[in-house]
Amino acid sequence: MKQTLLSTLARHPVAANLLMAMMMISGLWGVSQLNTQFFPSFDIDFVSVRVSWPGASAEDIETLVTEPLERELKGVDRVKELSSVSVDGRSVVMLEFRENTDMGPALDQVKERVDLVRNLPEGADTPEISRIVNYEMVASLLVTGPNDPRGLRSLVHRFERELLDRGISNIRIFGLPEEEIAIQVPPGRLRELGLSLEDIGRRIGAASRDFPVGIIGRGESARQLRFKDQRRRELAFTDLPIVVAQDGRLLTLGDIATINRRPKSAQTEVSFRGNPAVEMRLSRNRETDSLESAQILRDWAKETRPTLPPGIGLHLYDERWEYIQDRIQLLLKNGIGGLILVILILYFFLNAPAAGWVTVGIPTSFLAALGVLYLYGGSINMISLFGLIMTLGIIVDDAIVVGEDAVTHFEQGDSALSSVEQGARRMLAPVLSSSLTTIAAFMPLLLIGGIIGSILRTIPIVVICVIIASLIESFLVLPGHLRATFTRMGRYHPTGLRKALDEGFARFRERRFRPMVKASVRHRWVTVALSVAILMGSIGWVAGGRIAFNFFPLAEGPVLFANVDFVSGTPERDVTDYLAQIEQAVWDTDAHFGGGLLKIAISRKGLGESGDWERRRSDNIGSVLVELTKPDERTVRNREFIKEWRSRIPSVPGLENLSIKEPTAGPPGQDLEIRIAGNTLDSVKAAAIDLKNILTEISGVSGVEDNMPYGREQLILQLTPTGEALGLSVENLGRQLRAGYEGHLVQVMADDGDEVEVRVVLPDSERNRINSLEEFEVMLPGGGAVP
Repeated sequence: MKQTLLSTLARHPVAANLLMAMMMISGLWGVSQLNTQFFPSFDIDFVSVRVSWPGASAEDIETLVTEPLERELKGVDRVKELSSVSVDGRSVVMLEFRENTDMGPALDQVKERVDLVRNLPEGADTPEISRIVNYEMVASLLVTGPNDPRGLRSLVHRFERELLDRGISNIRIFGLPEEEIAIQVPPGRLRELGLSLEDIGRRIGAASRDFPVGIIGRGESARQLRFKDQRRRELAFTDLPIVVAQDGRLLTLGDIATINRRPKSAQTEVSFRGNPAVEMRLSRNRETDSLESAQILRDWAKETRPTLPPGIGLHLYDERWEYIQDRIQLLLKNGIGGLILVILILYFFLNAPAAGWVTVGIPTSFLAALGVLYLYGGSINMISLFGLIMTLGIIVDDAIVVGEDAVTHFEQGDSALSSVEQGARRMLAPVLSSSLTTIAAFMPLLLIGGIIGSILRTIPIVVICVIIASLIESFLVLPGHLRATFTRMGRYHPTGLRKALDEGFARFRERRFRPMVKASVRHRWVTVALSVAILMGSIGWVAGGRIAFNFFPLAEGPVLFANVDFVSGTPERDVTDYLAQIEQAVWDTDAHFGGGLLKIAISRKGLGESGDWERRRSDNIGSVLVELTKPDERTVRNREFIKEWRSRIPSVPGLENLSIKEPTAGPPGQDLEIRIAGNTLDSVKAAAIDLKNILTEISGVSGVEDNMPYGREQLILQLTPTGEALGLSVENLGRQLRAGYEGHLVQVMADDGDEVEVRVVLPDSERNRINSLEEFEVMLPGGGAVP
């Protein structure tokens, strides 16, 4: 049946052309539909549960928030691993699910389990439960200005709306501080009025709010009734009535408190060359195209720059889409180069028409493979492009052996039809067996599970698609084209050049190649021994480290970043100053190498690069992101630059971690993670320090980080018998102290896309002075106050 099919297509005058046209059209259609992206799309089967409790210590977070959540979440089905992190003011519980878990029901089950936790402390925020979504980064946009970053707020929100409207999938903003309206009431005024901060907060909340009442009237006379008294500006709060003074005068909030709108404490600060900046990180989802998103961004930036106010700048950096574009250009470059080499080499062994049809088969097979790849649900990415580049030789080999055998028969005097039929039939078994062997070699990659399996699975799929397309082109399309060509040629009449090439090749075959093959066969054990020796030498080079091993190699890129971790409690000014030193060090490093290498350097206080799907946040960490010129435009390698940069960074007291890295490829996570468990936090921390010191001494190991920072010093409070006799309880006293030093949350209002908290709190001068705790006046349940 195979021979009948081969013969039928070889004899038919238009079948080969129709089949080739179908392959090319399907490929062109597939190319127009395929997404271009950095990595293949893959799911992250994680669900996060986050709970914020402002002002709480990490120990209280662990005991009162994290542990109750863990107890309930341990019963969730198909959980592969449950982990948690407790830091000051925040708990994060991560659930990793087994492969092929239906994440919709899994997310619902997590929400149900969290709802069963009834004993979360008062003051803790409602748990935020979400599935981790893999957004692939396209580029970053930096908005700079000479003023306070709050002055950039309206511009950044405008830019965000415009980019989202144009088709950007996801935008994350860093460096734009969350704001609050702080109503600061001095202790003396509280004493005079006999009120607590909570009392004042309740009166503000009752007066400043929008309240729908209902509908009055019927038909056309119907009217909506509502109160619209929500204050949205700090000055609007000043006229709120609070209490009647002893002299009968009505005291407003402005009479007893200082009201100002300001950034919340412990905010991320981004700076560029000493000026405030806001970082916008643009990403795509799995349905959108990286190159299309990049074009949207570039067109928008080109239109927006001329309209910017004076002093405002836009800077594009870390443009990940360029990696994909460079790889596509490499594929096209290699493909065109391969076509030229194929034509030149084939001309030495085949006649010109046969060489031409073999060459045409390369793009035809590629296009057909891309059409099948689209039907499978694939995409054009770094991995699939690697697979296409790797299979370029496979396509050529299949067509060459079929074409060469057909040409040989034709040169020996057979008819055109007989030549192509015999060539296709004789080569079908060996080519098919070699193709199946190649497929079998790549098949194990389909069995790898997890995120790595989702990424690597693209390679065997691309290889299989290309091999199938190559077989179709070599055995069903090429014979028809060769038959038509041979028929037009009539009998074989070699030219003078063709005769010279054939005679030269025959001499090499008979005088050099054939004797060498005979000697190899005659001394077969020597041949086998030499082959084994070469194999063992290759294994030894890899095992001995002479050939480096990198599971997910990434070509040297232009982006570097430095992470710094200080001990908990380090003043924010110290972190900011140290980041400025690191930034100055990188500019000095650029000058050391002659200048012109450094394109941009950005400092970020409170934000770190974790190498994971999200960035770390804390008031005692920071990072400096650096973008250099492209590697092919400079002679200084990243390792040299990092070494010189590190040597110029001083060590300061309180610094716990300093690492300088390049972005890594592949799934999220570090290259190597070591987890330490123990009975006490002190023993775990001590073991981590010892292990860190050992690892840093190992050659080739860099960027060793410890994710368990030293905790902040604590003042332990205890209610005295006198306090209990006065009717106070730990809860009552704790609420008053929390209101004074953390603030009593009155309401959260929406303002131009931002959520703004309204808090009643003691003045900053009191909150920043430890001795004020001894002077704090506690309101008694029966009236009156005591220190």
